[in-house]
Amino acid sequence: MSHAFTTHVLNIVSGTEETVVDLTHDCESFLREVAGGRDGLLNVFVPHATAGIAVIETGAGSDSDLLAALHTLLPSDDRWRHRHGTPGHGRDHVLPALVPPHATLPVVSGQLELGTWQSVCLVDTNKDNANRQVRLSFLG
Repeated sequence: MSHAFTTHVLNIVSGTEETVVDLTHDCESFLREVAGGRDGLLNVFVPHATAGIAVIETGAGSDSDLLAALHTLLPSDDRWRHRHGTPGHGRDHVLPALVPPHATLPVVSGQLELGTWQSVCLVDTNKDNANRQVRLSFLG
């Protein structure tokens, strides 16, 4: 079974500002090591209550647009009942309902099957936690 299922944890420093971190190259490197040209599924999971995984275009402004949209939907103000941490931190705990903490993606012949402009990204609006773990799991 160990050959069929392999997992690896990435340690990501996301910083103290809201950010979108492109994990695509990390995912591709992981698959080069473990997939061996096989078909399967890659699961990307962030085990944190205040971060999510998104499949979006990056580098052309979409990542900044996503953060702006989240800021509009989830303002950093005092409306949140969850009140520890920096002002507005309660919104960070609502984020995973909109940007889920996981994505499962197809792998064909050992290659991640993404569209031309798609990237796998960590979305982190929590300014209080600069260190994140992301678990990559391949089932082939």
